[in-house]
Amino acid sequence: MELQEIKALLEQQIPNASVEIEGDGYHFQVTVISDIFAGKTPVKKQQLVYAALNEQIVSGAIHAISIKTYTPDEWQQRS
Repeated sequence: MELQEIKALLEQQIPNASVEIEGDGYHFQVTVISDIFAGKTPVKKQQLVYAALNEQIVSGAIHAISIKTYTPDEWQQRS
């Protein structure tokens, strides 16, 4: 899969998401920033991202993915 395809899927599925992505076509590292993550546990945050990409993971288009999730406030504090 192309990086832009994954980015578009995440931005469509996760409200007001800002997405940064790196990868080689099969292994990807994504950072997703969205207010939807506020008050959620790290597991729930990752589940939201996995749900958005489930079809591509099941099909094998995405072989491996590393996920980092932040609210906008968490992202700003990190930067």
